[in-house]
Amino acid sequence: MFANKFTALFTALVAAASVVSAAPAQDFEPHITAPKAGAVWHIGSTQNVTWDTSNIPPSNVNQTGLILLGYIVDGSDDEHLDGQHPLAVNFPITAGSVSVEVPDVTPRDDYVVVLFGNSGNASPKFTITA
Repeated sequence: MFANKFTALFTALVAAASVVSAAPAQDFEPHITAPKAGAVWHIGSTQNVTWDTSNIPPSNVNQTGLILLGYIVDGSDDEHLDGQHPLAVNFPITAGSVSVEVPDVTPRDDYVVVLFGNSGNASPKFTITA
């Protein structure tokens, strides 16, 4: 699972030419507070992804984030992250939220979003419908 996150993160960072903070960052995984388990997003709508900013280490406050969409099939650890089409890039990790447009994807009920600052954290599963 870590290898999949790393590969997707690397691909998205190269594709989006994301800025990397010069200061050494500590590992942290901010808890994603939205979308919640069972949420329903409609293709083409604008949704907010939110996360807890209360535990960001001082060395990470100038860090930028990346949000990828993926899905997890029951019984698998593979997040099937779409590193070619990030939902959001280069936003301040301290913002605690970012608006994203729901892409035209295959409707399913096992989507997740993964927030990368310097370490990834996945949301609970939610649904995307037409």
